[in-house]
Amino acid sequence: MFDSTYLLFAIPGLILGLYAQFKLMGTYSHYVRVPTSRGITGAQAARAVLDSAGLYDMPVNEVGGHLTDHYDPRKKALFLSSENFHSHSIAAVGVAAHEAGHALQHKAAYAPLQFRMMMVPVTQFASYAWMGILVLGMILGGAYFSKFLGIAIAIFAIITLFQIVTLPVEYDASRRAKAQLLGLGLVHPQESGAVAKVLNAAALTYVAAMVTSVLTLLRLISLARSSRN
Repeated sequence: MFDSTYLLFAIPGLILGLYAQFKLMGTYSHYVRVPTSRGITGAQAARAVLDSAGLYDMPVNEVGGHLTDHYDPRKKALFLSSENFHSHSIAAVGVAAHEAGHALQHKAAYAPLQFRMMMVPVTQFASYAWMGILVLGMILGGAYFSKFLGIAIAIFAIITLFQIVTLPVEYDASRRAKAQLLGLGLVHPQESGAVAKVLNAAALTYVAAMVTSVLTLLRLISLARSSRN
């Protein structure tokens, strides 16, 4: 599992993942200190975007933690971290509008979001199952290893597909967010570039997760081929 080729697959994903996190933290930390010219909070921005789409009954709730902002399609509710809920910053407004963008996707029955929602239960199971099956194959060894490795690859492919589908979902939510913020006059046109930087930095983390997943899948496939020789 950890032969000389392991680092060829592990290092690129690790470097990209670290870069994405540093980029997000650096960009967010900068723009969380820059207030919008309109003086609205993240919660107010999210409320305005939702109301513009007729989602008057969808709640915008405050939740603890740092960058824990998310849209829950099962509850049909928006959750913003305390910092972004109350902050008047460009970062807070951008993140809030992005999460509201997911609600707009849900209302519009955006196909990639619908597909990702269907994949959530099986992906959650796959996230735990693939490694357990792989370890079991390593313990049993011999012919069992190849068989269990094949099963682990099939299961991990589900995780990789989920990461790939996530990219268009996240980028489309950001596109909707920027359009709504400008169209509703929630940010000044001169602030659109700053909002884009925040959203692009956040999206990079999903790119890193996808690349890491693809490389891990390729590593498993390479290991399966080696085990047959």
